[in-house]
Amino acid sequence: MMSVKDWVLSQLLSKSLATSRSLSASDSFLSEGPQDEEFRNEAHTVNSITLPVSTDSYLHSGYNHETPNNACYTSGENQEDQDDLNSQRIEVQSSIHTDCRIDEKKLDPVGKIACLQIKFLRLLRRFGLSQDNLMVSKVLYRLQLATLIRAGESDLKRANIRIDRAQEIAAEREVSGLPELDFSIKILVLGKSGVGKSSTINSILNQMKAMTNAFQPATDRIQEIVGTVNGIRISFIDTPGLLPSSPSSVRKNRKILHSVKRFVRKSPPDIILYFERLDFINMGYNDFPLLKLVTEVFSPAIWFNTILVMTHAASSLPEGPNGFPVSYDSFISHCTDLVQHYIHQAVSDTKLENPVVLVDNHPDCRMDSMGEKILPNGQVWKYQFLLLCLCTKVLGDVNSLLEFEDSIQLGSLSSNRLPSLPHLLSSFLKHHIQLNLNEADDKIDEILLSNSEEEDEYDQLPPIRILTKAQFQKLKSSQKKQYLDELDYRETLYLKKQLREEYLREREKLAHSRDLAAEAENNSDDQELAPEPVLLPDMSVPPSFDSDCPVHRYRCLLTSDRWLARPVLDPHGWDHDVGFDGINLETAAEIRKNVFTCVSGQMSKDKQDFSIQSEYAAAYVDPKGPTYSVALDVQSGGKELICTVHNNIKMRNLKYNLTDCGVCVTSFGNKYFFGAKVEDSILIGKRMKLSINAGRMVGGGQVAYGGSFGTTFRGRDYPVRNDKVSFTMTALSLDKETVLGVNVESDFRLSRGTKMSVNGNINSRRMGQLRIKTSSSERMDIALVAAVSIFRTLLRRKPNDD
Repeated sequence: MMSVKDWVLSQLLSKSLATSRSLSASDSFLSEGPQDEEFRNEAHTVNSITLPVSTDSYLHSGYNHETPNNACYTSGENQEDQDDLNSQRIEVQSSIHTDCRIDEKKLDPVGKIACLQIKFLRLLRRFGLSQDNLMVSKVLYRLQLATLIRAGESDLKRANIRIDRAQEIAAEREVSGLPELDFSIKILVLGKSGVGKSSTINSILNQMKAMTNAFQPATDRIQEIVGTVNGIRISFIDTPGLLPSSPSSVRKNRKILHSVKRFVRKSPPDIILYFERLDFINMGYNDFPLLKLVTEVFSPAIWFNTILVMTHAASSLPEGPNGFPVSYDSFISHCTDLVQHYIHQAVSDTKLENPVVLVDNHPDCRMDSMGEKILPNGQVWKYQFLLLCLCTKVLGDVNSLLEFEDSIQLGSLSSNRLPSLPHLLSSFLKHHIQLNLNEADDKIDEILLSNSEEEDEYDQLPPIRILTKAQFQKLKSSQKKQYLDELDYRETLYLKKQLREEYLREREKLAHSRDLAAEAENNSDDQELAPEPVLLPDMSVPPSFDSDCPVHRYRCLLTSDRWLARPVLDPHGWDHDVGFDGINLETAAEIRKNVFTCVSGQMSKDKQDFSIQSEYAAAYVDPKGPTYSVALDVQSGGKELICTVHNNIKMRNLKYNLTDCGVCVTSFGNKYFFGAKVEDSILIGKRMKLSINAGRMVGGGQVAYGGSFGTTFRGRDYPVRNDKVSFTMTALSLDKETVLGVNVESDFRLSRGTKMSVNGNINSRRMGQLRIKTSSSERMDIALVAAVSIFRTLLRRKPNDD
C-alpha cells in the first residue's frame, strides 16, 4: 500500500513541479488573469502562455478550490477526525511559528519554508499589495507544495499550516516590528544603451543615485547602487549599455558581458532584469545575435530568473494596416511575443516564458493622486515591478531549500538525450566490419562458388532458337510457358557460369598482384603504368521535372588511386538539384602483405541539418589462422558525435563453420558504453545456414543482455537468384525486463518480371510490423499494386462512415 508521503509526492510532482522549470518566479504561472478592481497598485504583466493551477492540484494538495489562499488539510471522512486534526493543527502551528522567532539557520527545511511564508506575507502588507492577487495566490500555493515535499512521514501534520494563521502572525509581527524583517534583494541590470536602465533604478529608489543622459550612454562602468524601499534593502548592479547587434559590436559586447560575469561571480544576483525599449520594436527588429551572445557568456540558466522590462510603455502607439493606431493590449502582446521568440531561439527551448513588466520613466507620464506614474491602461507599474521582484526572490529561496538549482537545464532536448542501451546492443550484434575487398577468403558464400558442380552444364546444353515477337505470339499458352521456362533455366546457368568465372579471375588477379608486389620489392626500377580513369555509368535519379536533355550531369570517376567519389542520392527529391544532397567517398587497399584497410565516409548537408557517417577499418588476414580486424565508426547524433571502436577476431574452425568474437567501446557526449559479443555460423549443405550470437552492453549504470538465433534457407539458384527465407528469434534484457521477438523475412520471385519481399516481426509486448515490397516490370502487376492500395484506403474509410 502506498504511504502518505509517496502519495503526496506523486500528486505534486506529476501536476505542479514536473515541468521544464522549477519553483522560479520566471515561471509562466506568474502571468496575470482577472484581477481585483480594488487593487489599485497592480500593474500589467504579459505572458503568452499561462499555466493555471488545476482543480485537481488544489484538491490533491488539500486546498479549497474556490479559495486557494485559505488552504486546510482535511480528510473529509467524518467530523470527529476533522476536529481531532484541527486541534493537532493548532498545536503544530504554534510550535512552528514559535520556532521562527529563533535563529533560522538552526531550523529544518520545513521550518525555514514556514518562516519564508510569513516573511512573504509581511512584505505584502508592507508594500500595500493585496493577497487576492492571482500571482500572490500561486506563490503561496507553491510554498505549500514545497513544505509538503520537504516534510517527512512524521512531519506531514507539522507541515500543514493554515494560511489564515500565517496571516495573523505576519500581521502581528508587522505591527509590532519584531522580529525585524531580514529581507534583501540583489538585482542585475542588463540591456542596450539608452533603454532606461539607470532611470528605472532612480524611479524605484525615488532618488537620483544613477547618472542618466538622454543623448549618450551615462553608465561607463559596473557599479552597485544600494537603496531602501519601505525598509527593504534593494541592491542594483548597474552595467554599461550594450551596443546594438552588428558584426563590429560583438567584440565590445562580449567584453562588457565577461566583465559583468566576473563582477557577479562572488555574489550572484537574485534577479536579472533585461531591458528593451517598447517604442523601438518594429517589423525590422531582430536582437537574436545579442541575445545569443548573452546566452553564450552566462549559459542558458540566466533566463530562468530573468524579468523582461519594457520601457517607454506610455509612448504613442503605431498605426495599424487600416491607418488607425493599434490597440494598446495587442501592441504590447506583439512586442513581448517577438522578444520572447528570439530568447527561445537563443536558448533552443520554447518552453521558457519570462514575466514582463511595463515601465515608463518620462517626466510627463500621467500620475495618480499618490504621485505614482500610471500606464495608458490605468495601472501603476512601480508596485507591479516590486511584486515581481518579491515573488522571484521568494521562489528562488524555495529553490535553494529544495536543492533544485543543479537540476535546472535549458536547451535542445536532443543535446541531453542518451542512446538506448538495448538499441546499442542490437546494432552491435548486427554490425560486421566490411573491408569491401574481393579477396575475403573467410566468407561462406564463396564455398558455393568453389564447390559448384554445374560449371560445364551450360556448355553441354543444345542450341536453342530465339523466337521473334510475332513467332512467340503464335504459340499456345502451354508452349509459351515451356519456352519462357527454358529461357529462364538457361539464363540461370549462364549467370552461374559468369559468376564463377569472375570469382576465378579475381583470385588470379589477386595472386598476380601479390607476385608483382614481391617483384617490385626486388626490383624497384620497374614501374607499372597506372590505369586510366574509368567513367562510371550515370546514377539513376528519382522522378524529375527536369528536361530530357539537361545541361549538366552528375558523374562518378574511378581513378587509379582507388578513391571512389559519388554524390549521395536522396530518393525523396523531386529534381536533380535536390536529389543529390551529399557526397560519398570510399577506398580499399592492401597496404602490406595480408594487411588490408578500408575507408568509407558520407556527408550530407541541407539548410537545417548536417550529418556525417564514416568508418575506418583495417584487418590482418592470416592465411593459416584467424582474421584480426579493428574499425572506428564515427557518425553524428544531433549536435554530438557518436564514436565507436570495434575489435573483431574471426576464425574458421571447420570448412563450413565461422566463429566471430568482438568488443566495442562507444562514446556519446561524456558517456561511455562497453560491449562484447560472440557469434557462430554453420553452413548445412548449400542452402541452409544457422547463426547464433549473444552479447552484453554496459553503460550509464545499466547492463543489457541480448542474443538471437536465426535460420536461413536459400533458393536452389543462390547466389544468382537471391531467393531466401529466414527465421530469427531475438531476446533483449534490461533492468530485469526481457523482451522476446520473432522476425520472418522472405525474398522470392512471383514470375519472371516480378519480385516480392515480405518482412514481419512481433515481440512479447504485442508490438510488430508487417512490410511487403514488390517490384515488377509487367504493367498488369503494377496495376494490381495500385488496386491493393485503393482497396486498403476504402477499408480505412468504412469505419468512419459507419
